[in-house]
Amino acid sequence: MQNKQRRQRFVGKQSLYVVRRGALAVVVAGSLGFVAACSSLPRDTGPQALRPFEDSANPDDDMNIGPTDGQEPDLLLRDFYRASASPDGDYRAAKRYLTDNAKSNWQPHHDDMLIVDRIEFNTASGPSDSAKRKFNVRGTVIGKLGDGGKYLPEDGLYETSVEMELVDNQWRISSLPSGVVIERNELRNQYQPQSLYFFDSTGSVLVSDRRWLYSQQESLGASLATMLVAGPSSRLAPATKDYVPEDATFLGIDEGTYKFSGMSSMSTEQRMQFAAQLVWTLATASVPGPYSVLIDDVPVRDGLETLSTDDFAGLNPKASSDGVSPLYALANGSLVRVASDQRVPLDDAAGELTDVSAADIGVDGTVAVVRSRGAGTAQSAGGGESQLFVGELDGTLEEALSSEFITRPTLERGGGAVWVATQDKQVVRVVRSTTSGELSTDKVDTSALEEIDGEISVLRLSNSGATAAMIIDGHVYTGVVQHTTTGERKIVNVHEMATEIGGTALSLDWQPDGSLLVGTSAADTPVWRVEQDGSAVSSLPSGNVTAPVVAVAASGSTLYITDAHATLQLPASGSETSFWREVPGLQGQRSVPVVAN
Repeated sequence: MQNKQRRQRFVGKQSLYVVRRGALAVVVAGSLGFVAACSSLPRDTGPQALRPFEDSANPDDDMNIGPTDGQEPDLLLRDFYRASASPDGDYRAAKRYLTDNAKSNWQPHHDDMLIVDRIEFNTASGPSDSAKRKFNVRGTVIGKLGDGGKYLPEDGLYETSVEMELVDNQWRISSLPSGVVIERNELRNQYQPQSLYFFDSTGSVLVSDRRWLYSQQESLGASLATMLVAGPSSRLAPATKDYVPEDATFLGIDEGTYKFSGMSSMSTEQRMQFAAQLVWTLATASVPGPYSVLIDDVPVRDGLETLSTDDFAGLNPKASSDGVSPLYALANGSLVRVASDQRVPLDDAAGELTDVSAADIGVDGTVAVVRSRGAGTAQSAGGGESQLFVGELDGTLEEALSSEFITRPTLERGGGAVWVATQDKQVVRVVRSTTSGELSTDKVDTSALEEIDGEISVLRLSNSGATAAMIIDGHVYTGVVQHTTTGERKIVNVHEMATEIGGTALSLDWQPDGSLLVGTSAADTPVWRVEQDGSAVSSLPSGNVTAPVVAVAASGSTLYITDAHATLQLPASGSETSFWREVPGLQGQRSVPVVAN
């Protein structure tokens, strides 16, 4: 939709999230145990919490949650919304605030759970009644929690009304819309983000699918395994290759062994790939290993009774966070390397180019640079004609494309292709033939961007290559990269992220942990961190940063920015320091940082 028409209105449509694959429907907010019978559920069943034989949630866990004697109606209403964050016992704690009739009519699973920045309410106008009250409730919707704990950013207004009445001289909620709405703080307090891992379209890279799980469940491992079998989120699915059959089922954890069924049609290689997904999903969630896994009552492969991350070390999705990333910079239109706190000229073709306005470099030595007239420190070329050159740091560079406008190039994982955006929101993919060695260009299908006003000023592919981040007219968007059957690429499932930033975004790049680092023109909040699913947007220290921030970059250990005066750095570890320092080797000169990835 167009930028001017983003905000939506929500009038009482929210609910808990549900996992589905084929006939499976599972609520993962509660504890999960041995669930062998779940495959018999009908395809369109309502949400159900699958537990061993009966609801195993301990009622004593939330006995302290509920209305207090003589509580004022506005305070009781506030506590109800806090209690709504707990799905235990089919929202047992929240229902304590309702009249008996309201308990029967309220359907918490009506739709996706809405997340609002904060909930505000005030007494509605109308005839006064000492035994009844009515409140208008509103909030700014920032996201929703949908199927399988997936978070989707939203920008809208929530408005509804809630009626209350005295029951045995105690206020209770007598009428309210179905669904669940909670504040952002309650999402952070009651739920934890976890990553499920699925293979990308090439079957060679694990891609993170971030989900939110209720933190008080009994078995994190069981919930993750259930969601893994259910498959990737609908948003990420176009960028993944899912080998798991529709009738596959997670049976539960039996004496420490993860048991699965319905996978007999999978080859040994596919079983190993699923095992890799499972192991890295559990390991990154700090579920202790090694892991005993049985698929259709047999080990994943002969001789592999237990599995650990060592068995799939080459697929480590956290490798980019742990490795050392070389730092380069664009200074006075030339590409240099920053090493031993010094600026080191490059003695190759890339170092000989002048008027360089933007560059991207892979850890394998692949380099792509944009050359334009009057190049300085801007992130993208502007004015006159720009050329894109592609090659190797220690080899030659070849012109691949010329256009009136070319953004900073971004490399696919492994350096196999280079992406740039040009005018009219066109995205071009440059590929070198493995047989002839010649460069060819293909247009990426960007039809999903047609209704968004403005041009693409920044385009960056994620480390896995499954997601593309863009700045369009100062707004931040992400989309999923789909591989079509003909080998073409499409950007699909586009969502605006970080609406708090508004139209001030100037630069962005991916951090190794999957979040975004964003530089803006806003004087009070020039630098932001945006979580990969858009669930949190936080401003970074800015005490000595002067907007505009025209360039950003990140390694596993350090964040880099270029503000109005200099190139600065800050530890990525979140240390107590709140001041950015000049990058050693780049002091006294405003440069653009380029981290090899």
